[in-house]
Amino acid sequence: MFSLFQATHATHALRSPLLRAGLALLLGLGSGAGARADAAADASAWPAKPVRIVVAFAPAGAADILARSLGEVLQRELKQPFVVDNRPGAGGNIGTDNAAKAPGDGYTLLVGIDTTFTVNPFIYKSMPFKGADLRPVMMIASQGMMVAVNPRTGLKTLDQFIAQGKRSGLTLGSAGYGTPGHLASAILTHATGAKVSHVPYKGNAPASTAVLAGEVDGGIISSSAMLGQVAAGKVVPLAVTTRQRNPLVPGVPTVGELGHKDLEQEVLFALWVPAATPEPLVARIQSALEKAMKDPALRERMRANDLFYEGLTGPAAAERIQALADRYRTVIQSTGMKME
Repeated sequence: MFSLFQATHATHALRSPLLRAGLALLLGLGSGAGARADAAADASAWPAKPVRIVVAFAPAGAADILARSLGEVLQRELKQPFVVDNRPGAGGNIGTDNAAKAPGDGYTLLVGIDTTFTVNPFIYKSMPFKGADLRPVMMIASQGMMVAVNPRTGLKTLDQFIAQGKRSGLTLGSAGYGTPGHLASAILTHATGAKVSHVPYKGNAPASTAVLAGEVDGGIISSSAMLGQVAAGKVVPLAVTTRQRNPLVPGVPTVGELGHKDLEQEVLFALWVPAATPEPLVARIQSALEKAMKDPALRERMRANDLFYEGLTGPAAAERIQALADRYRTVIQSTGMKME
């Protein structure tokens, strides 16, 4: 069975110092990443005006829920508006590019997911930004995904889904090209031989709506976007992609339990700032995030939306992203995943 950790020529290539250095620059890990501000901002005065939080995905998805929930706490604590600006499309590239080109003055923040940095560079012919244009301040949360289908398919289990895919093919929606769902659908096709046609949407919310409406047979979508539909009996959950069962839907098995550990995957949510943001201001933003994350109501809302606190900051967050880029590059080359 195909393994996420299967060795390929790509993994050996990544051991090359030159190639790893290039990838590090792409991910914003190089020592000279981004142009530095001419003078350090007065970090203690931040924020002195409204702050824009760019969300690289559509409203009502997990990234949007996290950004709005966090923004409410920051606004209350810091006495300035924190306004969410949704800019979905291209697997997060559109919104991320918008944030990357903003001034490094602390008034544009980005809430996005890891795959914009760890998958997109390997499947898009060109990227509108470089990883070095942004720096992660905090890896805030992680979340699993759910494999679910429209009831009209008559499918009740993941094995039935795979068998149907082998017989006649199935359509599978995701939050867009380069997203975790796209990656998972490529792994599913490669590992099982099921004929799965990937259908990208501009976020988890429209993808889950497409499953509900029967536009696609099913989807591999963030659990938070599917929980309400599952509770209402409007979609059929087949599996979750986490290693452990999701406490919000404990009756749904994991992909590992069903013999498909290849599909185990979590989505990581982080907050980035433009790379030119001065160090004192980055520290101020990080401190504000750490304080906000202690808010009990915020943590409870995160749990209710299947978002689990991570709290990695600075180099630790950057290294986690680097490790995922190494892993996903191998997976992409092994599966032949590409833009359709």
